[in-house]
Amino acid sequence: MGSLGSYTYNDSISTLTIGKVITCKAAVAYGPGQPLVVEEIRVDPPQRMEVRIRVLFTSICHTDLSAWLGENEAQRVYPRILGHEASGLVESVGEGVKDLEVGDHVVPIFNGECQKCGHCKSEKTNLCEKFRVNPLKSTMRSDGKCRFWTKDGRPVYHFLNTSTFSEYTVLDSACAVKIDANAPLEKMTLLSCGVSTGLGAVWNTADVAVGETLAVFGLGAVGLAVVEGARARGASRIIGVDINSDKRIKGLAIGITDFINPKELDKPVHEKIREMTGGGVHYSFECAGNLDVLREAFLSTHDGWGLTVILGIHPTPRLLPLHPMELFDGRRMVGSVFGDFKGKSQLPHFANQCIQGVVKLDEFITHEMPFSKINEALKLLIEGKSLRCLLHL
Repeated sequence: MGSLGSYTYNDSISTLTIGKVITCKAAVAYGPGQPLVVEEIRVDPPQRMEVRIRVLFTSICHTDLSAWLGENEAQRVYPRILGHEASGLVESVGEGVKDLEVGDHVVPIFNGECQKCGHCKSEKTNLCEKFRVNPLKSTMRSDGKCRFWTKDGRPVYHFLNTSTFSEYTVLDSACAVKIDANAPLEKMTLLSCGVSTGLGAVWNTADVAVGETLAVFGLGAVGLAVVEGARARGASRIIGVDINSDKRIKGLAIGITDFINPKELDKPVHEKIREMTGGGVHYSFECAGNLDVLREAFLSTHDGWGLTVILGIHPTPRLLPLHPMELFDGRRMVGSVFGDFKGKSQLPHFANQCIQGVVKLDEFITHEMPFSKINEALKLLIEGKSLRCLLHL
């Protein structure tokens, strides 16, 4: 048995459901912005190279929120089960799966790793040819079909290779990472997206060194994960930037050294940061998904060697807000997917670092609720009142 606050959870698995259709609860999206409907669905057994997971904990990310609101019309498909941050147990495995067994503790990853393709074998990328993140994909890769069904037999579509807003979900085995059975599953949920994305951008993409400086634009969960990664690396100055001054308190608790609210300035943010740091920071991290913010982040880095890492999701058709000649001043800009972690190869070690206290995860879980209150959790995120609301299934 495991426990979390007032919750207890059973971490054992019954073999009675293997090979059978499972009926369980899921939160189903039926249209943009419509309240999620918690209802019974049917979940098929895993097919070849797939696994079925019993989800114990899940949380809501801004990407889930954007998908729920239907901000990108090209990505709309209903009914659909959203969610991509979770942790749980392997309930059954499909033919050909060798690296996972029934009862394994796992976290799902939206950016999979088959470990066989040219991309996976390359040290230059963490994108897999077959199972990389793809918000347009809404079915399983092997046969183009769904593994979820409504009680009256209609297909329910998948989301980001994961669909974790369900008591049971089916994943490609490339999108399930086995972790140490001693790791606290409730905290490991954060590794599915937010914390891995932000912290990995510091450790892997930028490779921040002791004594270096950075600015973080947007202090949501990903931005604060950047802060935590920078703190762990020994950065000398971590400047948090957010238009919500309430973010100052949480930012200071995790590790920012300075806070800037752009609304309270009489000059552009980048000018203020250059004044504070003697020319600009070594690195800036854009976590807001706003192109005007991205330009400020870019200009806040130091002439000659500044690097801006893009983590925000940009839904608009606008292009990058810079002239190519501005790159001749030595500033660079790069995007980072899942913190440049190769999920199956590197996440288990990262989970162990979290267990050992190298990374502090407690500050990221601001609320806990039963899964039945998922719409309340969505509201908290919309109102900016939560970083991560942990839902207990």
